[in-house]
Amino acid sequence: MTPRRGEVWLLDLGMAEKVRPALIVSVAYGDHDRALITVIPHTTSLRGSHYEISVPVPFLKPGAFLVQNVATYPVVRAVRKLGAVRGEQLDIITAGMLRWLGC
Repeated sequence: MTPRRGEVWLLDLGMAEKVRPALIVSVAYGDHDRALITVIPHTTSLRGSHYEISVPVPFLKPGAFLVQNVATYPVVRAVRKLGAVRGEQLDIITAGMLRWLGC
């Protein structure tokens, strides 16, 4: 199963960041593209930052999506799908990411 935009997957982010939930924000890649996904990790260690976007989802512990930590990983790092955010939730998170990027 290939991760899709708006889905939350358990993702292996490497030794320093461990395995944690992450929201897929990239669009689907094609046959000639690299098998990469861009994600925003979810954290339960909140600091009160404007870039911690809290949207309630029933399959995650209370926390926020950390839009300051947008990153791209090979799709093989995706462990398993946890669920998906609703369209309006994805819009809120995307708006936070764009604020962080200065768009």
